[in-house]
Amino acid sequence: MPITKTSNVFFLGATGYLGSQFLVDLARELPDFTITALVRAAAEKEKQLKALYPNISIVEGVLEDDAIIEAEAAKADIVVNAASSDHIGSIKAILAGLEKGSATRPGDPPFYLHVSGTGMLSDNVRGEYVEESQIKEWSDLGFDLATSVPDNKHVKEDKLIVAAGSRKENPVRTAIICPAWIYGIGEGTQKVTLPVRIFLDMFQRNGSAGTWGPGLVKMNNIHVKDVSSALLVVLKAALEGKADEGAEGIYFAASMEPRVTNHDIAAKFGDIMHAKGLVPEGGSKPFPDSVTEPLGEYGWSLFGGNFYTRPDRLTKFGWKATESTKKTLLESLSDEIDEVLQIDERKRGYNPGQ
Repeated sequence: MPITKTSNVFFLGATGYLGSQFLVDLARELPDFTITALVRAAAEKEKQLKALYPNISIVEGVLEDDAIIEAEAAKADIVVNAASSDHIGSIKAILAGLEKGSATRPGDPPFYLHVSGTGMLSDNVRGEYVEESQIKEWSDLGFDLATSVPDNKHVKEDKLIVAAGSRKENPVRTAIICPAWIYGIGEGTQKVTLPVRIFLDMFQRNGSAGTWGPGLVKMNNIHVKDVSSALLVVLKAALEGKADEGAEGIYFAASMEPRVTNHDIAAKFGDIMHAKGLVPEGGSKPFPDSVTEPLGEYGWSLFGGNFYTRPDRLTKFGWKATESTKKTLLESLSDEIDEVLQIDERKRGYNPGQ
């Protein structure tokens, strides 16, 4: 049976920042799916997820549980992967399961909606300034993964997915959503993106906010609710048989709000933290090697490069980044930091022995 609004969905990353926001939007727009979510510590999270999407059941597991993932993917009409975009083991397990499922339903392949990122487009300039006219702005229309930097984040994983979506035997319908820097307060179980928490800790340990190199690089950004709406647009198009898929199924999810440098983001972060007494000085300065070395070239590619994108394919489907126009990344940062600090304060105040 073709995928429909009552299809069976296997969902990875349902408790995460983007994944739980997408569950909220699915409950509003497509409430009749039967969703199975892969969740660790399932007992404590099932109630939270059912509050977001009542017709959801839980299978206990983690991304390393290849057999569970493959079995669930084989049973699903639709797989949504909003977990780790670079966890190649779980991606291979998903694709293996979907291939098995496809073999049992000739002419009616299952659909795989995968969240990746625009980090694949980094120009790896070590945080140095590049003239605006020399920075390539990538469109997703006509984009070929072969033209991206082979060693960049996401590339090898996304190539596996495109290959599965392009083959003739036991095919899988595939679409890959590649968000820019995601920000904003979400409505799901995780309100704030993980990097904000990571940077809070990193900047405190360093004594100030910092960047990879001088931080004079830029990327597009996008509110988490706009990424979720992009996922919804593509899923609805797939239900209607109108989505661009396979080699054409790569969608850049980005707002066209003014791009800001990593230095400006870090400096704003540092000023907020300094005002709260979390670091001894405001602003930002280049990180020492002791901070950048643990992440190696991965860190330099992600935080030391420009990646400019245009969401042309999503725009073709009528999508707009409406939330991103209401509050910019820099305007949202104080709210996000406050949210993380409040969560930490609540955790410190919780004493199960009292």
